[in-house]
Amino acid sequence: MSTSEQPPAEVRAPTSLSPSRASDFMQCPLLYRFRVIDRLPEKPSEAATRGTLVHAVLERLFDAPAVERTAPRAKALVPGQWDRLLGSKPELGGLFAEDPGGERLARWLTEAEALVERWFTLEDPTRLEPVEREMFVETELESGLRLRGVIDRVDVAPTGEVRIVDYKTGKAPRPEYSEGALFQMKFYALVIWRLKRVVPRRLQLVYLGSGDVLTYDPVEADLLRVERKLLALWEAIRLATESGDWRPRPTKLCGWCDHQAVCPEFGGTPPVYPLPVVPARAAAPEAPGEGG
Repeated sequence: MSTSEQPPAEVRAPTSLSPSRASDFMQCPLLYRFRVIDRLPEKPSEAATRGTLVHAVLERLFDAPAVERTAPRAKALVPGQWDRLLGSKPELGGLFAEDPGGERLARWLTEAEALVERWFTLEDPTRLEPVEREMFVETELESGLRLRGVIDRVDVAPTGEVRIVDYKTGKAPRPEYSEGALFQMKFYALVIWRLKRVVPRRLQLVYLGSGDVLTYDPVEADLLRVERKLLALWEAIRLATESGDWRPRPTKLCGWCDHQAVCPEFGGTPPVYPLPVVPARAAAPEAPGEGG
């Protein structure tokens, strides 16, 4: 495509950044391109879909009065929320297409129920009254970078202190990897700070897969560092978008990537780049008398 051609209307350069897409770019710039610009389809996975289901159950549980937020009631929500999820995304039914007897589906639902039940050993929902659940947040920094995302739960104490909570259906990372796990939470804390002018008192990750709770109490300096990191990340994304140069970054996570067939690391060829490529700026000529 020449630089004068316009991309199709449905293909646009990135305009905002979310925690998941920021993580994509840090993991592998080419993966970011495939997801954000090419929008290549990805097969749903049982693990990710189970996470969506468990999140839906925990969100809906707070619709009930506090005294009724029990483990049996939460587990009873699982089948109905699965039906609701299937209604909104029928393609998820393909996960169990080769399960005519329903054994795999039954086992999968039981695993979801176990994760829901474990939550009650980590938090007491009868003593919680979230201010927000599945809260969409968006803000624009002074630089013009737009940040957005969805926070699982926001609690506000009577004294006004804010706690951001995120549920994870996997296992807690080893301590040396906790900083990466907290990146998403610090991202959300930055957005809340810019929107509400309040630094959240606590960031809390609830790992239902292992029964762990990871907490962190941020300060303004933390959030300023995250902001600088995001601005540098966005500049790298902008340059890659203009040049069309999206480098793959091979890691052990490649084994789970849906896009191996079009990845150069696996002998594939990426789709034709759908955005116009901006030529690199030529170096400015030296002024008379400069140089040596």
